[in-house]
Amino acid sequence: MTHTHVAFLTYIALILLFLLLLAGYRSYLGLTKQVKTLKFAADGSGVPELGFRLTRVHANAVECFPFIGGLMLYAIATENTAVTDGLAMVLIYARIAQSVILAISTSNLAVQLRFATFLVQFGVCIYWTYMFLHG
Repeated sequence: MTHTHVAFLTYIALILLFLLLLAGYRSYLGLTKQVKTLKFAADGSGVPELGFRLTRVHANAVECFPFIGGLMLYAIATENTAVTDGLAMVLIYARIAQSVILAISTSNLAVQLRFATFLVQFGVCIYWTYMFLHG
């Protein structure tokens, strides 16, 4: 299994983990009667701050999957993982860092750090795209 395979499966596992954490948190709120209804807004409004952040962590991972996961899947499908292997784990570590930062805080510093981790992922994807088109 290449680094790209591992990164791709890790990304999927992260999305599943984030969904499980979010569902568990919402279930906890319902079971402890901290919310009056089990209807939850998709944007995370109407729940305590942690619920909002968990909602955004999951949504952000899903929102970025088409270009991050798509490029890794393209590399796997075309047997071009040599293009993606070198930076695949860097991208996943940046993805994990972005998610952890968002889950922990929404302070100005955290927002800036989160943006920096996003730029790492975005830069890797731009590089991969260029390499697929011109490499």
